[in-house]
Amino acid sequence: MATSFAAVTGFTLLMGIASALDTFCGQSNGAGQYHMLGIHMQRSMLVVSIVSVFLAIIWANTESILVAIHQDKAISKEAGSYALFMIPSLFAYGLLQCILKFLQTQNIVLPMVITSATAALLHTILCWLLVFQLNLGSKGAAISLSICYWVNVLFISLYVKFSPSCKQTWTGFSKKAFQDLSQFLKLAVPSAFMICLKVWTFELMVLMSGLLPNPVLETSVLSICLNTFGLAWMIPFGCSAAVSIRVSNELGGGNPRGASVAVRVGLSTAFMEGLLMVVSMIVARNVWGHVYSNDKGVMRYVSD
Repeated sequence: MATSFAAVTGFTLLMGIASALDTFCGQSNGAGQYHMLGIHMQRSMLVVSIVSVFLAIIWANTESILVAIHQDKAISKEAGSYALFMIPSLFAYGLLQCILKFLQTQNIVLPMVITSATAALLHTILCWLLVFQLNLGSKGAAISLSICYWVNVLFISLYVKFSPSCKQTWTGFSKKAFQDLSQFLKLAVPSAFMICLKVWTFELMVLMSGLLPNPVLETSVLSICLNTFGLAWMIPFGCSAAVSIRVSNELGGGNPRGASVAVRVGLSTAFMEGLLMVVSMIVARNVWGHVYSNDKGVMRYVSD
């Protein structure tokens, strides 16, 4: 419940705002205006940081909001506690998305993979320590996630600061980041709205499942299904980001034919991935529930 609430009211919105950099940074990189990439990134960081303040206020009142929409009180209390400890991750997530877009538009991928893998490994260790050894439960998971997001931000920021690959695109902080904010928002707001609609359509079902006769079972099963959807969604989402960046680079460099080729490749890849995931889920449906739970009712419900 808390994860879905966080996705609906926070993470997807920040992701959508940062996705505007696919266009701004992509076109600047393609046109050879390398110094503008750093300015665009700073501008987006400013916007997501301001937005995060308001989102943090919402997260701090998660329990009250869930109770107000008639969710189970026990679930609402646990979700509220989890969301409260997740607030630090909100600010880190927004900054991280901006930095990742900044690097992606330069076709710099390996450092992101390394830092993300390091953060994921650290998250696994911290979850084991905080959740099971210190018995902090869901609070421990939230604390672990917040720490790992900030560690990821630190590592990737150090790369941007000291790597020769970013020498031309990162020239330090600039006052220009405070200019043309309206121009950035004209693209960032529709981008955020588009991504939010995609995710909200599914995540809101988790909130609605809390109104059913057996809210614990219903929210558990639907959360597993939506998490599975999220895993399947990551590949086409990454593909769409790559296509968006590639198209921006090609158009910025005055090569519309290359942009057209990138779109066709992206569509073909997305279709094949979707077909593969459908077949995989049909084959593994009877064992997939074991990955998330040892409750027989949940596992049977997932397979159905």
